[in-house]
Amino acid sequence: MKIALNIGITIIAFFSLVAILAPAVSPYDPAEIDRDSLLVAPSARHLMGTDSLGRDLFSRIVFGARISLSIGLIAVGIATLIGIILGSIAGFYGRWIDSLIMRFVDVLLCFPAFFLILAVVAIVGPSIFNIMVIIGLTSWMGTARLIRAEILSLKEREFIQAARAIGASNLRIILRHLIPNAIAPVLVSTVLRIATAILIESALSFLGLGVQPPIPSWGNILIEAKSTLGIAWWLTLYPGLFILITILGFNLIGEGLRHKFRI
Repeated sequence: MKIALNIGITIIAFFSLVAILAPAVSPYDPAEIDRDSLLVAPSARHLMGTDSLGRDLFSRIVFGARISLSIGLIAVGIATLIGIILGSIAGFYGRWIDSLIMRFVDVLLCFPAFFLILAVVAIVGPSIFNIMVIIGLTSWMGTARLIRAEILSLKEREFIQAARAIGASNLRIILRHLIPNAIAPVLVSTVLRIATAILIESALSFLGLGVQPPIPSWGNILIEAKSTLGIAWWLTLYPGLFILITILGFNLIGEGLRHKFRI
């Protein structure tokens, strides 16, 4: 599994580097319209062809990597932070606080996640910022349950009792002793959730409720290709391939970390 972890890290590092260096890597402006190059197949001039407006597909995919990866990372960062805070409070304090937080989690888990996100996006409107926040606010429940379970098993251990005996505050015990020792399964879950968040963003953009054109993301590149599916195969193949490889990279990292931490 060390090989899988290394392969996953290499894939994600490569795509991250491409996203960071997008202006240097991209041969064209992703929004530049060329009416003399409509639906041109892959060639030396346009490595991945052009779309129905003559925009270079390779440039749009490279810039789209910035949007898709940023949304995945920030959305999961929000979800992980909320989950760790609420899960830690529930696991450490227990009793009615635990019951209240966990029942709230149970209620949220009753709703299918994607349809809940769809409903909220339809209400507040699609934008990059809204997509990040909405995915984050609707994806923290699994992290909260994980961290709670870990803290429940750790809080009666000898080193926690020793910390209490020397007068450590509850906040210090949670931040310095419990969370660092409970973070391994959360880290694995977080990596896997980044892949899920990218898929959700792509699906929302494909449905027209995600990142709005002309800003490129892998999802809205796919929806633009829907009307030319029979005559321009490259418009669906390349963005779909980038999504597939990115998701594979995160999944390989998650599996590698799971074996490394023996979870």
